[in-house]
Amino acid sequence: MTLVAQWRSIEAALPPGWSDAQLALEVPDAPRRARAAALLAPANPGRAGSELRLSVNRGGAGTGSDAVRRLLLRLDGERIAGELRLVTTTEAARPADVERPDLATGWRAAIATLPSDWSDLLCELEVASSDYLQRSALLIAPLNPTRVPGKLAFRFRAARRFGYGASPEMTRRCLERLDEEGVRGSVAILRALSDTHNVATQGPVWYVEGKAV
Repeated sequence: MTLVAQWRSIEAALPPGWSDAQLALEVPDAPRRARAAALLAPANPGRAGSELRLSVNRGGAGTGSDAVRRLLLRLDGERIAGELRLVTTTEAARPADVERPDLATGWRAAIATLPSDWSDLLCELEVASSDYLQRSALLIAPLNPTRVPGKLAFRFRAARRFGYGASPEMTRRCLERLDEEGVRGSVAILRALSDTHNVATQGPVWYVEGKAV
């Protein structure tokens, strides 16, 4: 089997998340081994007895898979026979999951930062995936949400005592429904007013980007 074919077989058996592989190429014939080392020079091979050691890096730094294949093709072209084997492999580190509080907890934390006389809020619920949008819209329907263009988010209003907007308790319950169904995301208070007094109106009006909300 050619060295290129051996590498392809090794590569096919590597774990899906591999990042680095250490290879050993055994060339029993000393003169041919010296020639192989010269042809593999771009990969900076090491030597251990009758073996040449080289590293393959999948992430772009160092010698990549295609570069190793091209180098081994040179050896095959000069009919240098040998046995290629995998010594070790390293899997890419997985990014740590960022733990987010559940939505109901996030809501309670946001409310806790407000002054005690808060009266009206403009809030935004952002979900982590477009897969959540339709189900979320249904579960938070009592909040009368509106979609935010260009974002995976809804905006809604809340009112503590009276006026236009869902009560804090209703808001919490709607967010608990999302938590119960595994919807991930975050909730934020965008604007807040305190101690408002509505006169012949359902509540204050905010203007966001020239539009009343």
